[in-house]
Amino acid sequence: MSKLDKKDFTQAVYQMVRYIPYGRATSYGAIAHAIGYPNMSRLVGAVLGQVSISDLDIPAHRVVNSQGILSGKDAFATSTLMQELLEAEGIKIENNKIKNWKSVFWNPLDEISLL
Repeated sequence: MSKLDKKDFTQAVYQMVRYIPYGRATSYGAIAHAIGYPNMSRLVGAVLGQVSISDLDIPAHRVVNSQGILSGKDAFATSTLMQELLEAEGIKIENNKIKNWKSVFWNPLDEISLL
């Protein structure tokens, strides 16, 4: 990826993450797939790992791994902040995993319709 491509990729990730509704969560893979890079879920995680908590318009805490596990929690200021942010939105967490993952999961390909 060239620098321009990397910048475009990062902006696409941020834009898609901004669409995740309050009280819902998605996976790195779903974001990667939705922006046209289905094999780059790890890069989505790396991009989101650089988001500052002060970037309130990019709710990186709503993106977890494909099983609903809070695999990115170490990128936050404290090891419990990701869980706290999700629980503040009504999402139940048990053993670092979202309970009722299938009902909480937001699939951008199913839920965003482009005009």
